[in-house]
Amino acid sequence: MASEPPAKFFVNQGVVTSRTDIQHILRPILKQTVSYRYLRGRETIAHGTGWVERIVTDAPDTSTYFTPLAITLNIDSFEHLEFETRPDQLLVYTLVQGDERVVVEFAPIGPGGDDPSPF
Repeated sequence: MASEPPAKFFVNQGVVTSRTDIQHILRPILKQTVSYRYLRGRETIAHGTGWVERIVTDAPDTSTYFTPLAITLNIDSFEHLEFETRPDQLLVYTLVQGDERVVVEFAPIGPGGDDPSPF
């Protein structure tokens, strides 16, 4: 009798391939300001800061896009998600498709306009 494999286990970092898990891990950045950096291979192609409008799955007609005004993430646009916890307890998310990566992190703007993002 074959049994189901146990659910994966992550603590503060991991590589996630399940669409459901990716959606749950990304949920905290919904309706938040984030910094993003788009890389192809080792080259940074674009970077910026934007507002996460939507996180979708099972929506083949919805593209993933990053603009300073709005970000939509279609989980089906990526092979997997890598995440790690920074020393300040905020997460860094890396969405991967082939040799392309989008690094996203929560970018709270503090008093006086301080932006802790390294981007």
